[in-house]
This record gives sequence, structure tokens and C-alpha cells, in this order.
Amino acid sequence: MGKAQFGPTVAADAAVSPQLEQSVTDSSSSPDENPHVELKDPTLAAVLAWLLPGLGHLYQGRTGKAILFFVCIMGTFVYGLYLGGNSRVGYGRVVYLSFTDEDQRLPFLCQIGIGLPAMPAVIQASRVRSGKTVLLGGFMAPPRGPNDPNAGGQPSLDELNKELDHYFELGTVYTMIAGLLNVLAVYDAWGGPVFAAPPKKEDEDEDGEEDEPASGPGSEADNPQPAETER
Repeated sequence: MGKAQFGPTVAADAAVSPQLEQSVTDSSSSPDENPHVELKDPTLAAVLAWLLPGLGHLYQGRTGKAILFFVCIMGTFVYGLYLGGNSRVGYGRVVYLSFTDEDQRLPFLCQIGIGLPAMPAVIQASRVRSGKTVLLGGFMAPPRGPNDPNAGGQPSLDELNKELDHYFELGTVYTMIAGLLNVLAVYDAWGGPVFAAPPKKEDEDEDGEEDEPASGPGSEADNPQPAETER
């Protein structure tokens, strides 16, 4: 029998093995590595995200999330304003600031989470308290109270509920949800995204130990079979 030729095969394997090892290493390590997200100044990003949905993420260069948050949150808020008003009583009546004895508007604590889009309610409430005329046809202006002569010309809360019926409550809920959603967006701008934790090395070692064959008194390693001798 002729001798087997190992020279070229060994040389080829030696040439291929570095590239093969590198590819295996890259493919096995890439799933455990979390992509890095540059948050820049997290505090400034959080403030910008509160002022306008998506603005903080745009500042961080996270354009996709900025567009998503702006469209979804602002769309929900604007739709709530549309539901909570009409041409007769004015639009945006479901968002207003009032903490009087007659009207404790607690939903505004959620609505203010959207930031600047809810600021007209603060301006209108300030004008009403100062005895000035409201702007923009009463947009986000507080309703007239029973003992509030400064809000002349504005509908009362009872008149708003009678005119808008259940749409007043629906508009309130939509604008509240938009404000609360933006609070979550503010937290995302401040803390960054959440990634899945990579598997612990200890768990991998334990799995490897379980796959190893057990060695014991009855194993072949402890009871070697005697070799047969030629006669």
C-alpha cells in the first residue's frame, strides 16, 4: 500500500482555519453584544421630550423613535381635542386648568404630561383669573363657574356636558392617555432603551458540565478491559 499524502491537506487546513475561527467567534459573540445608543445629555433630552413628543429623541439622533412618538402621541392628543369640542362651544374644551371649589379638574394632571401642546390651558386660566378676555374663541379655556363672573361668554361645565354628551368624556380620556404616553417617552429619552440581558457565564459552564459523561465506579474508565494477547 502506498503512503497517504498529508502535506497539501495540512497546509490548506492551516490557511483556512484562522478565517474560520474568526467567523465562528464573530457569529457567536454578536448576539450577546448590545448596540450602543448615544443619549448625549439625558436630562436635556428628557426636558425636550416633555416639551414636545419626540423632540428629545430627535436631539439624541433617534429619528425613528422621534417620528413614531410624535405621530402617535400628538395624533391621540389632537383627536381628543377634536372630540371634546364643536363649532358652537369651541374646540379643545376637554383640556383646561381649573382647581376651584366647584371644579377640580384632576385630568389636567395627566394632560399636562404632553408639555407645550397643553400650555394654552395655563394661559387661558391665567387670563380668566385676571378678568381678561380669553383667546382663540375659548380654546382650552376653563368653563364658566357658578360664582365666576370673569368668565363671561364662556359655557358652563353643565352646558359643555349637555352639548358634547359622551364625547366630552371620550375627549378627556384620549388627551389623558396622550399625556401619560409622553411620560413614558420622557423616561425612554432619559434612561435609554432596554436590552435583553446576555446569558451568564456560570449558566453556560453548568450546561457544559451536565453534557460531560459521568465517571463512577461502574464506568469503563475505572474498569478497563484487559487487552487480548496474540498467541
